[in-house]
Amino acid sequence: MSAHEQYQLLVGEVGINRREYLYELEYWEVVLITRGYGRRCRNLWSAARWHAYQVMSAMPYTDLKKAGICRPTDLIKFPWEKGEKAGLPGEDEMEEYRRDMDAFKHLKEKKKGGQE
Repeated sequence: MSAHEQYQLLVGEVGINRREYLYELEYWEVVLITRGYGRRCRNLWSAARWHAYQVMSAMPYTDLKKAGICRPTDLIKFPWEKGEKAGLPGEDEMEEYRRDMDAFKHLKEKKKGGQE
């Protein structure tokens, strides 16, 4: 995720103050907030899959077992179910976020300086 996409996610969708994102949050906090938001979205997708499975299993004309669908995860396997990063971010991940955020801050400050 680029710094600009991350900025849009955190400021636009999560609701973090722009100044807080650019100047107050530590890099590791941004990583953890982004992961938490991702987990929340994943839970919603998992719930939607479960509901779809329940609806399909209630339909009299569908034989899910014949189609090889014995549980909700047989309908669709999400990319994050293959392996998930857990715990605190590693040094490589931190450096990537640090580099992206610094570049984005520099761009914003340059743009701000040009408007005055």
